[in-house]
Amino acid sequence: MMKHSMKKITKLNALSIVILLTSLLGSPVVNAEKLTAIQVLEQSDNIRNPGVPFSTQVTLIEYHKGKEANRSVIKVHSKEQKKGGQYRTLVQFLRPKRDTGKLMLRNGNEIWFYDPAAKNSIRMSAQQRLMGQASTGDVMTSNFALDYHAKLMGEAVIKDAARKPHTTYHLRMVAKTNEVAYASADYWVEKGTHHPIKAKFYSKSKRLMKIAYYTNFQHQLGGIRPTQVLIIDGIDTSKVTKLQMSHFKAITIPEAWFQRSYLPRFKGR
Repeated sequence: MMKHSMKKITKLNALSIVILLTSLLGSPVVNAEKLTAIQVLEQSDNIRNPGVPFSTQVTLIEYHKGKEANRSVIKVHSKEQKKGGQYRTLVQFLRPKRDTGKLMLRNGNEIWFYDPAAKNSIRMSAQQRLMGQASTGDVMTSNFALDYHAKLMGEAVIKDAARKPHTTYHLRMVAKTNEVAYASADYWVEKGTHHPIKAKFYSKSKRLMKIAYYTNFQHQLGGIRPTQVLIIDGIDTSKVTKLQMSHFKAITIPEAWFQRSYLPRFKGR
């Protein structure tokens, strides 16, 4: 049964969205002329994610060579930890029907997958998180300012997913611990708005693993946030995943939801 469950983990399209939209909101706006790398990173984290317990529905559309290959829908519930500033996240798989009832739980960098058919929760390994679609959620890792050391490389004009140019801060990021899925990243944040525009994520061997474009900015939960992310596979660029976020809602989340032992009893909302 354990072996069967592990195979399912590697095949699920949306395994990694457990950490979607999970960073802090609340750092004060600082003088743009005196910004440090960590301040730019914190301001961008604030833009990317709500600072209150929330839920959102995410549609994942996978493309291969320009054609839709798979589509799935999940519901994400996230809540800030009282200590440390990271978010804990519980994900319900809604569609396709074969995945309904499956759950993913993240506490810090520890991720558990629960399949009601197997009636067992299994911890995802670092390798499973890094490879294939299991890495999509780590591209959206909860709080870059907590996970990475950052260095401001200067300013650069880059193009977004629609080929529109933006003047940005270029940050070079290095993971603070081995528990972070990606060892390093290049990250471009728009000057003035602090909107995230583009990111490149690398393995420990410096191999490009994922390219992310943040798009479709809308007013949601008290701020202007990206509601769509395009993720290009760095190894096979013909593989692209589109994350479309909708139905944002501030909610009260019981602490019990973030206990591994509670997963078999979770009924959703």
